[in-house]
Amino acid sequence: MTTLTTRLTAAKTIAVEQTTPGPLAPGHVRLRLAAASLCGTDLHYYKDFANAGFVLRNPVTLGHEGCGTVTDPGDSGLAVGQLVALNPIMNCGICPACARGEVNLCTAKKFPGSATTVPHLDGFFREVIDHPAAQCRPVANGVDPRHLTFAEPLACALHSLNKAGVTKGDKVLVTGCGPMGLLAIAGAAARGAEVTCLDLREQATEVGLRAGAAHALIGGQFDEAEIDGTFDKVIEASGALPAFALGIKALRRKGVLSILSNLQVREATLPLHLVMLREIQIVGSFQFNAEFEEAVQLVEAGAIDFEALTGARFPLSETGEALATMARGEAFGKIVIEG
Repeated sequence: MTTLTTRLTAAKTIAVEQTTPGPLAPGHVRLRLAAASLCGTDLHYYKDFANAGFVLRNPVTLGHEGCGTVTDPGDSGLAVGQLVALNPIMNCGICPACARGEVNLCTAKKFPGSATTVPHLDGFFREVIDHPAAQCRPVANGVDPRHLTFAEPLACALHSLNKAGVTKGDKVLVTGCGPMGLLAIAGAAARGAEVTCLDLREQATEVGLRAGAAHALIGGQFDEAEIDGTFDKVIEASGALPAFALGIKALRRKGVLSILSNLQVREATLPLHLVMLREIQIVGSFQFNAEFEEAVQLVEAGAIDFEALTGARFPLSETGEALATMARGEAFGKIVIEG
């Protein structure tokens, strides 16, 4: 049996191949892709064959946000046809970080579709996926696979909200209305926070309002002095250092800024004196821990309008065009790959 597999072979080059799955490894489940979605990490690998200093050594299948239906449960006890959410973090379970429940910081973690794992593990942009049974979370009947693929990025957004301590009544600024920013907006609004979204693109802020923001700001079209010191929490989801700098200025005394985005290293002028003067906390937010389960439960409950957060859909065979569309900035919202 041959199955469709997409593979990044060079920067901006996605090959579509026919492959034959090998034997199912012990402790794994074989699944047919139901849906997947594109992440900013996938985009960096697509554009540069590298991300955050990690360079791919060989072609790899991208994708770490996805769900699938069981075709061979192995010894997992899962039923054939069961829809499961795929947790991409394959932690060791024995290092100090795992003992603390911080699986995102596991020292021996494996992660699909990434150069951080050597040898590289293929990701989810393929028709057939073999995944550890322990990382397959079965979901309730009736869940839309296109919504379930949001579980992984939503977990990342929830982790960022938790790092910032976002709670009911907080005034929260989310800088950047890309896919991760939109999920941070939706998550913060679901907690009862008053959310303001910020982006350079008016269309993006319109999606931010649909995601749950109460207010929208368009970069360059407002007086930044008007928001100086007015927010309790800031979620930086743009990856742009000017937005990071504005986020620092926008915080009140003892405010918290959580970095959800992958800020790219470059020279910049930052108002770091305000970090001292206002006792601002700046925290990093990397992947997720128990938030994956929280995210799946939110999907099952239908608590978030994922249709409003979906920018485009493509079949698996057009993964290359989906990534090119994302690179051109033509989709406002999450791009979903349908299996």
